[in-house]
Amino acid sequence: MGASASVDQESDLIARAGAALARAVFIASDLVFGPWTIALLFGAGLFLTLRFRLVQLVHWREVLAAMRRTASEGSGALSPFQAFTTALAASIGTGNIAGVATAIVSGGPGALFWIWCYGFVAMAIKFAEAVLGVRYRQLGGGRLSAGPMHYLRDGLGLPRLAWLYALVAGVAALTTTPFTQPNSIAVVMQSELSVPTLVTGIVVAILTWLVVIGGVSSIGRVAERLAPAKVILYFAGGLFVILLHADRLPATLMLVLREAFSFRAAAGSAAGIGVMVAMRYGLARGIYANEAGYGTAAVAYGTARSERPVLQGYAAVLEVFIISFVTSSISALSVLVTDVWRSGLTSTAAVAGAFNQAVPVAGGWVVAFCAFMFGYTTLIGWAYYGEQCLEYVFGPRVITPYRWIYCGLVVLGATSRVDLVWAWGDLMNGLQIFPNLVGVIGLSGVVAGLLREEEARGRSVPTPGASG
Repeated sequence: MGASASVDQESDLIARAGAALARAVFIASDLVFGPWTIALLFGAGLFLTLRFRLVQLVHWREVLAAMRRTASEGSGALSPFQAFTTALAASIGTGNIAGVATAIVSGGPGALFWIWCYGFVAMAIKFAEAVLGVRYRQLGGGRLSAGPMHYLRDGLGLPRLAWLYALVAGVAALTTTPFTQPNSIAVVMQSELSVPTLVTGIVVAILTWLVVIGGVSSIGRVAERLAPAKVILYFAGGLFVILLHADRLPATLMLVLREAFSFRAAAGSAAGIGVMVAMRYGLARGIYANEAGYGTAAVAYGTARSERPVLQGYAAVLEVFIISFVTSSISALSVLVTDVWRSGLTSTAAVAGAFNQAVPVAGGWVVAFCAFMFGYTTLIGWAYYGEQCLEYVFGPRVITPYRWIYCGLVVLGATSRVDLVWAWGDLMNGLQIFPNLVGVIGLSGVVAGLLREEEARGRSVPTPGASG
């Protein structure tokens, strides 16, 4: 009896410690995405939008041309198009399905408005990150290294802050993406196909390893094929759901606008959901979806075989547009027009429920497949981000063990708690924002100068953005 009681006491202590740790994560996550962080993100985005003279609107023709660039010019690991699709593959993850659905369920319909607002100013932030990623990347010894750590060190002369960013971003990549992405995949696989979460985790881990072990070239080849396909499939399926409920769309859009500024409880919510909560969830999921502010764009676009940083910046603007105004909108509007956001479902299961209303059974299968594609491509993209950051801190010897650990954590992530997984993701990813914005804002003059040079070059060349 004594031994049994001792085991029970130990189990109880472990359970209490786990609950206390979970509470600490939730509190810290809320602090990171508090009102002052909202002000910082919007302020930085607005400042850069004005400093770059509305680059996301004025240069829209060049932005669209950037997607078609396949010609390579200069040193790098990937073609410009592969760099774009790698960034797109990494950004468009299950955060665009599960994260956006969670934002609507937890923050109310108004969260979608704040996703859109941040998406607009985020284009300028990601433009700057991509430009700086190419401008300050390091090439030599047969290896390429790019990211905020390089423009913090070489551009601003802040080596300690560069080291801190690389450590935080590397730990974030290792302890968030292998949890959030397979978790959302496992949720929808279990709800729609009755596949055990452990089985999903093992399969996804093996498939991730098969690509990640080959390095950035392998990741680029896979992303080039899968990223466009997953966007087109999800857009087509979501658009079909929305068109079937087209009569509800005007009222839904009015609800989104009204609840974005409401100080009362949103319809269907158990607690008071006001403007600050809608903003908190809209921004947290918005930045998780498009990743502007993290600095990851500098890692992805810095790999491009191009000596014209601004052209990579144009591609980054298009990437944010696709994420914030296409895929995220599809997820949110599907859940809203079908009223699934009131059902109690969350994460990918909510979007699957919306698709199932339009096409019973098959709709859920589409979401399950898209969730797998979104999560899988994000996993392989973020594996490279984390590898670059931790290599900066610990050197090349960390690469092989990092890849194995990263893939192994996928299995654990598939079986973790949904709410705790996303709170931890918000916390760790949020911590990347602050050192990165120091670099982006501090070097915004460099970016503006490069933009002016490219504009002058464009005026003297009949077809800007066609090559390079």
